Amino acid sequence: IKEEILGDLSKASLETLTVIAYRHPLSRPEIDYIRGVNSSFTLRNLMARGLVERMEARHGRSHTYQPTVEFMKYLGLSSFSDLPEYNVIKQDIAKGIEKVLENEA
Repeated sequence: IKEEILGDLSKASLETLTVIAYRHPLSRPEIDYIRGVNSSFTLRNLMARGLVERMEARHGRSHTYQPTVEFMKYLGLSSFSDLPEYNVIKQDIAKGIEKVLENEA
């Protein structure tokens, strides 16, 4: 447990944290869909580190996850717009999800 909290972030943790940072708030199924794998363990690890927090369920749906103030401090950010190419990447993620949904229909 100590290693999970104090060790370096894994590739899966960084990927999950990036998805949440650029697209929050997200439910676990939405995160899993974007990543293509189950994120339960990774989310637990990020919450234990204080980088992600679980919010109350929206409209009877799954809990949602969003970055914490600690995450902002960890990266030295004052707002999410300080993230590299925040608006561009957020739009690219949305377009990618739309394409996947169109292909599945």
